[in-house]
Amino acid sequence: MIKDLVRRTRSCRIFRQEPIGEGLLRNLVDLARLSASAANLQPLKYLLSYKKEMNEVIFPELKWAGYLKDWDGPAEGERPSAYIIVLGDRKIAKSFGCDHGIASQNILLGATDMGLGCCIIASVNRENIRKALTIPERFEILHVIALGRPGERIVIEEIGDGGDIKYWRDGSGIHHVPKRALDDIIIKVDSRN
Repeated sequence: MIKDLVRRTRSCRIFRQEPIGEGLLRNLVDLARLSASAANLQPLKYLLSYKKEMNEVIFPELKWAGYLKDWDGPAEGERPSAYIIVLGDRKIAKSFGCDHGIASQNILLGATDMGLGCCIIASVNRENIRKALTIPERFEILHVIALGRPGERIVIEEIGDGGDIKYWRDGSGIHHVPKRALDDIIIKVDSRN
């Protein structure tokens, strides 16, 4: 059921660091390829990283879990096994609207369905990645998707009485993600005006 898949598709930040091959990443990008695209321009391109050497170039250029102030990101042995860098091709379009969000959600849903954990990371040192991987200027680095076998448990819960939306980890390492109630996000208006 789609709702179960969406509930299981969480931002995973601790992985088992087991190898992921190019074929699996290509299958995920194929899901992105089939996504809706404004004016059907299809301006997105994808750089795949699944080898240790390239992963080690990308990892230090990412910022992890802003709400977890006492955590600098996954330790060695808990890091992603692969990355998909989502790029916008400026020769095709000048801006990318929400195309990369739609395409990346397809990647995340597919990854979850395959038993992978994943996380979209937009807090990226783009220029360092561009230089290290020699990404041409025509490609805008939109965000990075980290992928791997999940190494943490993530639970969704209702936002408490204080209204705090910040995710957090308990003493057992369980990652808690507060979500607003359905009635709190649906706006009702008087249609008679």
